[in-house]
Amino acid sequence: MKEGSKYQSLLDYLRENRHLDEVTLNFAEIEALLNDALPPSARTQQAWWSNRKKGALQATAWMEAGYRVETVDFDAQRVTFRKLIQKIQVQQAGDRVQWNGELINALRLHMGLTQAEFAERLGVDQRTVSKWENGQSPARSTLKHLNLVAEVAGFSFRAESKNTD
Repeated sequence: MKEGSKYQSLLDYLRENRHLDEVTLNFAEIEALLNDALPPSARTQQAWWSNRKKGALQATAWMEAGYRVETVDFDAQRVTFRKLIQKIQVQQAGDRVQWNGELINALRLHMGLTQAEFAERLGVDQRTVSKWENGQSPARSTLKHLNLVAEVAGFSFRAESKNTD
């Protein structure tokens, strides 16, 4: 999301509450966060609240924070955001987790961090995190650090066996 976006404060609020599986806000609370009125379509059209990945700054805000709109109650003027649940394929060699781009991305989103913030936390630069999330394997020396960061962040994962149906 672009810095200075009208919906940046909603993104920030949801990131601050990322420990919650569900967040319900009424329209007035959202407007207070935005310091601006919601557009009229937000009060009457389900489409405004759709979880689309492109072309909607408001959807970008909640989706970047790791949420999706679960329900909109136009009569009560409230919306419920639910944490996105990703099914991640975790691979292990013995009892060592094989960190891949999908798992690193899921950890970063779980922590509510941008790539730059995550990179700073790990002591690497943002391009390194981007490379990891796009398929480059982290250095062996980084793996233990990723495990520790995941543990401290309360990021739980377990390996699932592959089924061939």
